[in-house]
Amino acid sequence: MRALNVNMKKLPILLAGLLLAITGYSQGGANNVDTSWKNDYRSAAEKINDLVHTKLDAKFDFSKSYMYGKVWITLKPHFYATDTLSLDAKGMQINKVAIVKGSTLSPLKYNYDGWVLDIKLDKKYKGGETYTVFIDYTAKPDEVKVSGSAAINDAKGLYFINPRGEEKDKPTQIWTQGETEATSVWVPTIDKPNQKTTEEISMTVPEKFVTLSNGLLVSQKKTPTERGLTPGKWIFLMLLISSSWVRASLP
Repeated sequence: MRALNVNMKKLPILLAGLLLAITGYSQGGANNVDTSWKNDYRSAAEKINDLVHTKLDAKFDFSKSYMYGKVWITLKPHFYATDTLSLDAKGMQINKVAIVKGSTLSPLKYNYDGWVLDIKLDKKYKGGETYTVFIDYTAKPDEVKVSGSAAINDAKGLYFINPRGEEKDKPTQIWTQGETEATSVWVPTIDKPNQKTTEEISMTVPEKFVTLSNGLLVSQKKTPTERGLTPGKWIFLMLLISSSWVRASLP
């Protein structure tokens, strides 16, 4: 075995030289890396209202790639009292906005620029006081011009696959992908990752389709031409899937 003899007086000089070499290499490599994102302060979205519960009734027009929606959204002011509500609603046709009082729907005033639905509530609600708004709307995902992120380069939210059955070797499907802020293409909501909501979703589709969603399936009913599906509740990422799958049971 060969012994390594080091002059202890020269050790600090050797260590300093090694440190300079490593630093120079690191800086040289860093020149090729885009670090501009470090200059952006990425705060969580401001919370004025909190989502509590979302109840959605959805029907689909395969010929137009439209979704006809009716949604009941329960919310509460996050902290301070407020008489306004802003919902993300990308590229929709808004037909009606109302406050729910028991079985009564009272129309509310609103402004809509094609991206955000600003609603004037019927009164100022205190922090933590719940209220429910009703919205009748049409979602038109194929007509929305919206880009995604580096990870997900599309943000239509709702996808109609071969909706008119024109491609013989491709199944007809409807499915959703809401990450990170694409759910608001098919349902008005506060479309921010720091919001959470329980949900009830009812879908009406032609008889040949099987439907899926998050949560527990609580009921199904058939009509002569279509099937309605009402999945149960759970949180955060809403999901709709419909296609002509074959049912299979596990042993």
